[in-house]
Amino acid sequence: MQRSETQTTQQISKDLTKRDELLLTPDEMRIKEAFQDRNWNEVKTADSWVIFKVMAEFVEGFDKLAQIGPCVSIFGSARTKSENPYYKMAEEIAAKLVRHGYGVITGGGPGIMEAGNKGAYEQGGKSVGLNIKLPFEQHSNVYIDPDKNINFDFFFVRKVMFVKYAQGFVVMPGGMGTLDELFEALTLIQTKKIARFPIVLVGKTYWQGLMDWIVNVMLNEEHNINPEDMKLISLVDTPTEAVKVIDDFYDKYLMKPNF
Repeated sequence: MQRSETQTTQQISKDLTKRDELLLTPDEMRIKEAFQDRNWNEVKTADSWVIFKVMAEFVEGFDKLAQIGPCVSIFGSARTKSENPYYKMAEEIAAKLVRHGYGVITGGGPGIMEAGNKGAYEQGGKSVGLNIKLPFEQHSNVYIDPDKNINFDFFFVRKVMFVKYAQGFVVMPGGMGTLDELFEALTLIQTKKIARFPIVLVGKTYWQGLMDWIVNVMLNEEHNINPEDMKLISLVDTPTEAVKVIDDFYDKYLMKPNF
C-alpha cells in the first residue's frame, strides 16, 4: 500500500524527533520528559499545594531560631578543602566570633560551612546549620548542634533565616550560591527592606576584582548604584579584621547584637 503524503510527513517528523533526542544529554532528556508528562493545569494545581510545605519550613525555622541569640552568618564554597587557607581562616573567624559573644550560622554543608561550624563548635558556641537538600554536593557537617540543624527544600525560605537571625555576614570565597546570598543581603539593605548590618568580604585576592568592577562599571561608568552603597561592604584579609568590622559596627551605634 502506498503511503499518503500525510503519513510520510508524520514519519519524517518522528524520525527527526528521535534524531534530536539522541543529541540530548541525559539531563536535557529528563527536562523534556518532565514537561511531556505533565500539562500546565497539573503544574498549577501542584504549585497550589506546595504552599503548605513552604509554610512548614518557615514555622520550623522560626521555632528553632527564635531564641538563638546574637549570631553571625558565614558563607563560602562547599568545595573548599580542609587544607585550604580559606578553610582555616573561616574556622578562626568562627572561633573569634564565639569568644566575642556570637554564635555562628552557616549553610550546614561541607567546605567553608563546615569550617565555620567547626570553629564555633570547638569553642563551645552556638553552631547552627541551615542545610539545603540538593541532588549533589550538600550534606550536613558533623559540627552542628543537633537541635540547630534544619533542612530546607526551598532556597528562599533558607535565605530568610540567614537574614532574619544574623547580626552580620562574613563572606568567604565561594561560587554562585555565595554571590546569591551576598547580593540578596545587599539588595535588602540598599532598598531599606531590612535594617543595615555589617557585611564583610574576606580575601582581597579573591574579591578585589569584583569590587573593582562594581566601582568602575556599576558606579562610575553606568551610575547604577550610589557612592553610599559602597559603604555597605567591607573588604578585609584577616580573621582579626573581619571580627573587628562587626564589633566596631555595634560599638559605633552603641548597640548590643540582636537589638
